[in-house]
Amino acid sequence: MKTTALTHQQNRTISLKWLAILRVLLGMSLFIKGIHFIQNKSDIAQVFHESLILQKYFWLQTIIPWMNLLCGVFIIIGLYTRLAVVVQIPILIGAIVFVNAKKGLFAGESELAFSIVILVLLIVFLFMGGGHLSYDKYIHNDKKVKNYPEQ
Repeated sequence: MKTTALTHQQNRTISLKWLAILRVLLGMSLFIKGIHFIQNKSDIAQVFHESLILQKYFWLQTIIPWMNLLCGVFIIIGLYTRLAVVVQIPILIGAIVFVNAKKGLFAGESELAFSIVILVLLIVFLFMGGGHLSYDKYIHNDKKVKNYPEQ
């Protein structure tokens, strides 16, 4: 019986580590994309210029790179993970609809498959949160200790 419980605990620990690694990779990909947008402002400006719908919201081409950077950092450290994910989901849906869907899945420079994987990971972390290896969990546990000191 102890062996089964120990094995279950080890599997749980391993899965928590994999979720943390996935969260960090997701945050890093968003952060790197934000850096790419800042360095290549013409890429995002061209997308907004070509779309009739997005021309009304030209101010988003300034906000999107900074949201990618900020939310990427928050997701990496696990701080306000769900809030960062909620901010990123509409941005990524817009990227899929306005940019990647036009190029197609099998185009040479298409990022559609990568964008879909990132969107799926965002949805997963929307429900899962930052996990046990996150700053959110650390803050939550710290508040518990302060509110309920041991006697």
